[in-house]
Amino acid sequence: MRFHHYGLEVNNLEESVAFYKKHLGLQEECRIFFMGEIIVFLTAGNFRLELISNRHEEKHAHLCFEVNDLNEVIDQFNGNRKIEGPYKLTNGWETLFYEGPNNEVIEFLQAKPDL
Repeated sequence: MRFHHYGLEVNNLEESVAFYKKHLGLQEECRIFFMGEIIVFLTAGNFRLELISNRHEEKHAHLCFEVNDLNEVIDQFNGNRKIEGPYKLTNGWETLFYEGPNNEVIEFLQAKPDL
């Protein structure tokens, strides 16, 4: 398992993309459209930031860890509250979300699913 990205929900996606490019030197890696949301990944070296378009007042953040096998995560987290997923994204990634002991959101991502 390794750290994959930190995710932030933002009101104005393009304004946030421009801000992180200008002030932190991040570069746009890709855009994904999923379940009505626009998601932009920005990178600098090994750091990856996920910006999620969300016009709702309540905002969430999450940590994401890349794993080799989501089924192992499901087995390991048996008994913990699964928030949502698993989902298959348009770029082939598979992802699911669990809740930590203090309501924090933890995402697990399998970048190269077994076929």
